[in-house]
Amino acid sequence: MVSKQKILIVDDDENIAELISLYMTKECFETKIVYDGESALQVTDSFHPDLILLDLMLPGIDGYQVCREIRQKSQTPIIILSAKGEVFDKVLGLELGADDYMEKPFDTKELVARVKAVLRRYKVSAAPVQEDANIKQVSYPNLTINLTNYSVVYNGKTIDMPPKELELLYFLASSPNHVFTREQLLDQIWGYEYIGDTRTVDVHIKRLREKIKDNEYWKINTVWSIGYKFEVKNS
Repeated sequence: MVSKQKILIVDDDENIAELISLYMTKECFETKIVYDGESALQVTDSFHPDLILLDLMLPGIDGYQVCREIRQKSQTPIIILSAKGEVFDKVLGLELGADDYMEKPFDTKELVARVKAVLRRYKVSAAPVQEDANIKQVSYPNLTINLTNYSVVYNGKTIDMPPKELELLYFLASSPNHVFTREQLLDQIWGYEYIGDTRTVDVHIKRLREKIKDNEYWKINTVWSIGYKFEVKNS
């Protein structure tokens, strides 16, 4: 019997938490609810969720700090659910490592769709990847990006990277020296159904640059007023 994927719901509003749990249970997810940040950190270690739905306004430790601490030890997907709708709040949540951000009130069907989309992107095959033509991989000096097993090797070391960052890096590196607008990247990586701000792209590029430094042969280059490109220099 296939085990159910587990969703941790972190929200101090019991009615909202129960409603989310009801819809997730109908979609055959196993759910667990906690109502404060400290409990969320404790339960994450014991429940081992496949995805976390995280409110920001929590008693004690707020959602920002919860997201920050989880990211220090785990790449478990996090979707922030918050009544805070300012661009600053969304950008901060993404900078701290959240995979998506939904503003309250939200449509439950959209929430379910986003949960499934994030889980699909995060899922990594447990079987070893065989060397064949079906492997989606691009390689440059000191950098290999493998979309088949969602891995990045930089300077000989495997880099932990959330799915969206890896997909963005792979997409850019797959079309060297091609300039993409922020809107094109948002459509390609997050999908046309994604209701977001182009600042989302900027945030993810910033996080990529913190992990992948420019190389003498290649770099992630900003094309001012347009977007970004993966620039490859001729040797």
